[in-house]
Amino acid sequence: MNGVVLNTVRYNDRTNIVRIYTDGRGLMSFAVSQGTSRSARQRNAMLMPLSLVELVAHVQPLRELSHLREVRRNYQLATLYSDPFKSAIAMFVSELLSHVIQEPERNQALFNYIEQGVQLLEQLTDATSIANFHICFLYHLGEFLGIQPNLETYRPGYWFDMADGVFCSGVNNRHPHLPPSQAQVIHLLSRMTFGNMGRFSFNRDERNNVLDVMITYYRLHHAAIGTLRSPEVLRQLFV
Repeated sequence: MNGVVLNTVRYNDRTNIVRIYTDGRGLMSFAVSQGTSRSARQRNAMLMPLSLVELVAHVQPLRELSHLREVRRNYQLATLYSDPFKSAIAMFVSELLSHVIQEPERNQALFNYIEQGVQLLEQLTDATSIANFHICFLYHLGEFLGIQPNLETYRPGYWFDMADGVFCSGVNNRHPHLPPSQAQVIHLLSRMTFGNMGRFSFNRDERNNVLDVMITYYRLHHAAIGTLRSPEVLRQLFV
């Protein structure tokens, strides 16, 4: 079974809870000993956020925590943790995914998207592509979560209804809306892909505004998203 590590939470002085999104069983949680031995340190190094791992687990029905019997890397991530820009993006992506992925159901398409995104981030060398990765990833993630904006409703000069995810000619006072200038940016993002994101030029303020709008949109559709700590690091890094 393959998995993407989402996060690790300290349970007590001896044990951590590691949440891994897997291709075979969806979201799984494991009780992992913190340990001080060499093998424990090696294992914990493999459980960094967004690590891509192959694992063998013992699953007991009706129990929330499974036993992690074996774990090993199935894709080497070097620059993801050594490059400060990629590392900040990885922390943001893992933090967001930890909030929006709450149900244990298996979703192969979502797993493939996350896995391929992590592999691409590791491989990127172009500075603009790296700076735009989290924007592109976040926008297209909405498709797999069922919250992608309805692009068929877009017309130049329309507002964007954040609650319903549609473009509209007027404002519904019951819902938060983006004005036409920002709605146009949402439509523009639909053209951004992992293949062309290096061609999209944003300055720091523009990129941060896009990020803030997208986080707000996600919060409207996922009540579990509370305060995120990682975006502040991103706001300071990219020019």
